[in-house]
Amino acid sequence: MATELHVELVAADRSVWSGEATLVVARTTSGDIGVMPGHQPLLGVLESGPVMIRTSEGGTVVAAVHGGFISFADNKLSLLAEIAELADEIDVQRAERALESAKSASDAAAERRADVRLRAVAVR
Repeated sequence: MATELHVELVAADRSVWSGEATLVVARTTSGDIGVMPGHQPLLGVLESGPVMIRTSEGGTVVAAVHGGFISFADNKLSLLAEIAELADEIDVQRAERALESAKSASDAAAERRADVRLRAVAVR
């Protein structure tokens, strides 16, 4: 059995992260899922939430993902997101301002996006 899986995290506008990993945890419409090498093939719908990737080197990559699809076959995991940002790229102060602004405007979608960004930074 393989000890690594190849991961591609792609947003609609760019390739966000690509590399070898030992574990990926993501939120789907069916709940949180962990994918390790040798996992059964799957296809699912991603919910907004942090995605955690444990790299082969022992590091951790965290991204805020907003919708999309997850698929796994032949030890290749694809995360195709509508929007995805690495936690290291997120401006915390801007996300906090966006959250407050969304709450004031009663904009549930914007509030959810800001909340996911802040949770991704917290997981990092």
